[in-house]
Amino acid sequence: MKRKLYIFDLDGTILDTLEDLAISVNYALAVFDFPPLSDKEVADRTGNGVQRLVELSVPNGTDTKTTLAVLDVFKQHYFYHCADHTRPYDGIKDVICEIRKQGAKCAVVSNKMDSAVQELAKDYFDGLFDFVAGQKDGVRKKPYPDTVLLVLDTLGVNKEDALYIGDSEVDIATAKNADMDCLSVEWGFRDRELLEKSGATRIISKPIEILQY
Repeated sequence: MKRKLYIFDLDGTILDTLEDLAISVNYALAVFDFPPLSDKEVADRTGNGVQRLVELSVPNGTDTKTTLAVLDVFKQHYFYHCADHTRPYDGIKDVICEIRKQGAKCAVVSNKMDSAVQELAKDYFDGLFDFVAGQKDGVRKKPYPDTVLLVLDTLGVNKEDALYIGDSEVDIATAKNADMDCLSVEWGFRDRELLEKSGATRIISKPIEILQY
C-alpha cells in the first residue's frame, strides 16, 4: 500500500448512524412541539456538528434560547441512544483491518461531539484506530483542517502519505483545506450528484475500493 495513514469521517462513512440521529432529533423536536423530520431531511442537515444540525432542524424563526434548549435535549437523548440502531457499513471493518495488517495507520475525525465519537469508535472498532477525535470546545470543526493536521502531526505522517475518506461536501472541503488527497464514498448521507457538484474527484461505491485505490 502506498499510503501510511487513512483518515476516516465517522457518520455516513464507516458507521450508519442515521436512524439513531433521526430518532434523537425528533425526540428533541417533539419535546418543544416542533414538527418531525424524515430520515433524509436529517441526513441532509448532518456534517457540520450537532449544533448546526439542530439549528437546521428547528422551524425557521426559532429564537436562540429555544434552539439551545432543543440542542441540550438532543445531546442528552443521543448520549444514551447513540448506538441503538447504529452499525458499521458492510465490509468497512474488514477493510480497516486489512489496512492495519499491511502496516498503515487509521484515524477518525468527526464533527460529532467527541464523547459520542469515542464511544462509537470503541464499541464498533475497538483497537483499530490510532487516533480518534470528535468536536471539542475551542477547536475549529471541519471543514477547517485543524484536527486533521493534529492527526498528521501526532502520528508523524506527511500529508502526501495520507488519504482522507468521507461522504460529504464537508469532507471534500476539509481535505482540500488540509491539502490532502480525498476519496469520497457514495454509500453515506450524500448522493453522487451532490458529491460531484461539491468537487469530488474520486468517488467509490464499495468499501473494498479503498484498498483497490
